[in-house]
Amino acid sequence: MSITVEKILAASPVTARGQPTQLSTDAKGERIAYASGKSIFVRSIDDPSVSKQYTGHTAQTTVAKFSPSGFYIASGDTSGSVRVWDSIEAVNTKGEYHIISGRINDIAWDGDSQRIIAVGDGRERFGHCITADSGNSVGEVSGHSKVINSVAIRQMRPLRAATVSDDMAMCFLHGAPFKFDSKSAGLHKGFVLGTAFSPDGNTLVTVGADKRIQLYDGKTGEPTKSIGENEHTGSIFAVSWSKDSKSFVTASADQTVKLWDVEAGKVTQTWKFGGDGVSIPDQQVGVVWPHGRSDGLIISLSLGGDLNYLVEGNPKPIRVVQGHNKSITALGVGSDGKGQTLWTGSFDGRVCSWDLGSGAATVVDGQTHTNQVTQFTSSTGRAYSVGWDDTLRIVDESANTFAGESLKLSAQPKGVASADGRVYVATISGVEIYVKDQLAGKLDITEAQPTAIAAQGSLVAVGLSNNAVRLYKADSGHKLTQSHEVKNSTAQISTLAFSRDGSLLAAGNSAGKIYAYRTSGLELATDRWSAHTGRVTSIAWNEAGTHAASGALDTNVFVWSLAKPGSRVKALNAHKDGVNGVAWVQGGTKVASTGGDAAIKIWTVEGLQ
Repeated sequence: MSITVEKILAASPVTARGQPTQLSTDAKGERIAYASGKSIFVRSIDDPSVSKQYTGHTAQTTVAKFSPSGFYIASGDTSGSVRVWDSIEAVNTKGEYHIISGRINDIAWDGDSQRIIAVGDGRERFGHCITADSGNSVGEVSGHSKVINSVAIRQMRPLRAATVSDDMAMCFLHGAPFKFDSKSAGLHKGFVLGTAFSPDGNTLVTVGADKRIQLYDGKTGEPTKSIGENEHTGSIFAVSWSKDSKSFVTASADQTVKLWDVEAGKVTQTWKFGGDGVSIPDQQVGVVWPHGRSDGLIISLSLGGDLNYLVEGNPKPIRVVQGHNKSITALGVGSDGKGQTLWTGSFDGRVCSWDLGSGAATVVDGQTHTNQVTQFTSSTGRAYSVGWDDTLRIVDESANTFAGESLKLSAQPKGVASADGRVYVATISGVEIYVKDQLAGKLDITEAQPTAIAAQGSLVAVGLSNNAVRLYKADSGHKLTQSHEVKNSTAQISTLAFSRDGSLLAAGNSAGKIYAYRTSGLELATDRWSAHTGRVTSIAWNEAGTHAASGALDTNVFVWSLAKPGSRVKALNAHKDGVNGVAWVQGGTKVASTGGDAAIKIWTVEGLQ
C-alpha cells in the first residue's frame, strides 16, 4: 500500500478586524499567495482547487509576497521571522531571518528580486532591510514611533521605499542601502494602513483609517494631492495599482471596493458587498490587482475570508472563493454515499459543503453554529451537525441551507450519528434520540460520561469516560437496550466507527491506540493498530470493511489493513496542529483529511488488498 497527496483544498486567508490583510500575486497573474494559520498557501487564480502549502513557519503566519521574478516568496509570522522559499513547489527554504521582536505586518521586494524590507510591530525597531539570499543588512527603517502597517518599494532606479504607520505618518527612504530621507506627517488624521508605488514609479499612494487617499511624487516623496474626500465611509485598508499606472483600487471597512481614475481623482466603479445593512463579515480588508492578465481581474478579500473576483464593468463578483480560515474541527460525507460531497465545520461555527469534482466550497446559508462544530452525520438528503453551542442543526443538502429551527440539546454534545431514520446525539449525560427532527427518546447514562458515538442499522455504540465501549440495540419504539460491553482500552475512548455492513466496530482512544471489534459479541479483531502518538480524533472504514483510515492530534493520517494489522501506510505531518477528521471519498479509493490548518487534503491510496 502507498498513500500520496493528490490535491490540497486550501484554507481561506486569515483576517483580523480593523487590520489589513496582505495579498500577493505572481508576475504572470496566475497564482495568489496569502497567510492562513501557520501555513502559507499558493493558489491558482483560475482553478482555486489547485494549491501548494508551505509549512515552514512555527508561529502564526501574517504575510506572503511574491518576488517580481515569481520564483520566490518571502513570508513573515507573528514571531518576527521572515522566510524566503521556492514558490513553485512551496518547499526548499532559501533563508530564515529574524527581523523584529514581534509581528511582521508587511514585506516588499525590490525590482531585482534581491532585497527585502520587512516591517511590523517590534520593540527595538519596527522594520529592517536585508538581502533575500543571505540576510545581510542593506539599510535601516527609521523615523516611526509606532507599529508600521505597510511598506512599498519603487520597482526601478533610483530606488525608493515608503513605510506607513500608526503614528499617522509616511516615511520616505532612499536606497540602496535604504536610509531615512523625509517624513510626511499631519496629512493623515488616523492610522495609515496601506501604501503602494505605481508600476511606472511616478506616483506613491497612502490610505488609512481616516478614509483619506494621499498621493505623492514617486521620486521625491513630496505630497502632491489628496483625492476622494468622503467617497469611502469607513477605514481604507488596502490599495493596489493597475498595470498601466492610470488607476488603482481601494478596499474599505464600508463593505466596498472602489476603482479610481488617478488623473481625474474620481471613482469610476464601486462594488458593494453584503446588501444595504451593516454586515461586518463583508468589510473589505485586502485587495490585489494581478498584473500580467488580459482580463483586468481584481481580487478583494472580505473579513469573513471570502476571495471576491471583480471585473470592471461587472457590478457583482464573477466568482467568490469560500472556505475556512479557522481550524476545521469536524468532517462528514454527504448522504449520497458516493463521497462526492463533504461537510466541514470549523472552530468559529462556520459550516461549508465541498463539491469534490470542482474542489469548490460553499458556505451553508442560514443561522449557523455560534461555536465549535463537533461532528457531522448525514441521512437521506440531510446533514446533521452538533456543536459547542449545545444545538443540533439540520442542513438541507439540495438547497445548501440550514433547515427549520435548531434543536436545543440538554447538555454539551460529544458526537452525533444516524441510522435507520434516527439521529443519535451523545451528550455528557446520555444519548438523545431524534426521529423526524423531533426528540423521540432519551437514554440516561449515569455511571460514566459518553465520549463518542456511532450507529449502523439497529446498532448504536457509545464510548464512555471509564474507557468502556458499550453496544446498544434500538427497537421499533426508539428504545435502546444494552447488548455488550468491553473495557480493554487503557485510555478514554475518543472516536468510534462502524464498517458499512455493521459487522466491525473501530474504537480509537486518547492515547493513540485503535481497537477493532466484531460486533456479534464485541470480540477483538485486532488491537495492533497503535502507531498514533496523540488522541485519535477520527476513524473511517472503506466500503469493503477491509481497511480503515485514522487521523489524530499527532498530525498524522494512517491507513490500516485488517488482514495484515502490522502493515500500514502513513501520511506524516498531514495537517499542522493535528488531524480532526478523515473520510473515504470518491467511491472509496481516496481518503479526505482535515485539521488545524483549515485545509482539506485528498489522498490517493494504492494497493488496497
